[in-house]
Amino acid sequence: MLKRELEVRNPLGLHARAAARLVDLTSGFRSRIVFARPGRNEQVDGKSILGILMMAASQGARLWVRVEGPDEEQALAAIEAMFASDFK
Repeated sequence: MLKRELEVRNPLGLHARAAARLVDLTSGFRSRIVFARPGRNEQVDGKSILGILMMAASQGARLWVRVEGPDEEQALAAIEAMFASDFK
């Protein structure tokens, strides 16, 4: 299991288009991917667009991602790259 804290740097936050791109990316991996916001008692499936949108992560929000499974290293690297590129 791998876990990282990521920051939403995109000026529009994790809006619908960015969430769709993130879910498209995460759905390509077999690992279980979970996102959470520090200080909140919620975890969402990283392959659920509704769950991602419900986090309401604006610019500057910090999210924890936990990845567990056979391709966890590749999945985490791809997720980190997407956050670093502002979901482009």
